Amino acid sequence: MALLDIRSALAGEGGVLSSWLGLNDPVVQEAFLHAGFDAVTFDIQHGLLDTASLRDGIALAVHLGKPALVRLPVADRALASRALDFGASAVIMPMIETVDDARAFVAVAKYPPLGQRSYGPTRAADLHGYADRADYVGDARDQTLAFAMIETGRALASLEEILAIDGLDGVFVGPSDLSIALSGNGTLEPRSAANEAAISRIAAAAESHGKIAGIYAGTPEDARRYRALGYRLICVGSDIGVITAGARALAAASRG
Repeated sequence: MALLDIRSALAGEGGVLSSWLGLNDPVVQEAFLHAGFDAVTFDIQHGLLDTASLRDGIALAVHLGKPALVRLPVADRALASRALDFGASAVIMPMIETVDDARAFVAVAKYPPLGQRSYGPTRAADLHGYADRADYVGDARDQTLAFAMIETGRALASLEEILAIDGLDGVFVGPSDLSIALSGNGTLEPRSAANEAAISRIAAAAESHGKIAGIYAGTPEDARRYRALGYRLICVGSDIGVITAGARALAAASRG
C-alpha cells in the first residue's frame, strides 16, 4: 500500500467531490464513505468530532480506500500535524488572513525542506502500509496537501501573496464567512454578486499560480457551478444536513 494519490485525483477529470462530516458516529461516516464520493472531509472546526473520533474516522476512510481531509479549528496548527500523523491526506486551515498565517501553517503541515513538520508518522505509516517510515515521509512531501481557507477581506487582499507561498498546495473558500466579510454589515449572503465575483477571482488566481482551488458547496447546484469555474476540490452538503432533510422529507411524504 501507499498514500492515496489525491493529487492525481484532483488533477483528473472532474476533480474530487468530497462529503462533509461533522458527526462522530462511525455508522454515519461509513454510509457516506460508501455513497460514491471521492473523499471525505472531517469538519473539526464546527463539527462534533473529538480527537479519538477523528483518528478512527480517518482510519475507516483509509481502510475503505478514500482519502481523508480535515478542516481544522481556527489556528490549531498542532492538530494539523496530528491529523496528518493519524493518516489524513490533506488539512484545511480556516481564517488564514496573511502571508505570515499561511507560512506558519505550511511550517507544521510540510516536512523539510518545505516546512518543519515534526517526524513521528507511526500511525500514518502503519495505516497506509509502509514497512519503512522513511518511505512514508518521502511520499508525504508530495501527497499530503495543505489548503489555506480564504474567507475574509484581509485574506482576499493578500490572495496573490498567499498563493505564491512554496509548500502551500491550494486555497479553500468558505462562501458563507466570505460573504459576511464582504457584505460590510455582517449579512450572510453566499450568492451575492460580490461573493460570486470573489469566488471566480479566487479560482482564476489559484490556476494562474498552479495551485488547487477548493470550496464548500451548500447544494449540488452550487457544486456544479463551482466546478465550471475551475474548482478542483468541492465539498458538498453535510452529514447532519442530509440526515435532517431526509428525515423531514420522509415524514412529510408519509403524511401524504
